Amino acid sequence: SELSAIFNHAVRFYNLRNGAGSVKAPMPGTINDIKVTEGQAVKAGEVLVILEAMKMENEIMSPADGIVKQIAVAKGASVSSGDVLVVVQ
Repeated sequence: SELSAIFNHAVRFYNLRNGAGSVKAPMPGTINDIKVTEGQAVKAGEVLVILEAMKMENEIMSPADGIVKQIAVAKGASVSSGDVLVVVQ
């Protein structure tokens, strides 16, 4: 949807501004799914994590092409705004 596209663009901008390679939670929520593994090559815009917040599933995407260096969360974990989810370098 258009709202989802706007949200994902905002998340990508947020992640680019907030740490080299650290993909952070844009809002508090629960990790519903992890779509990547450590060592995996990813492209910009590829879904890394599904974050459920406010009863909506949000696709958290890679801000850039790179390699997944670290997955800092587990499925089912509660996260706060700004928590590092995945490190992509």
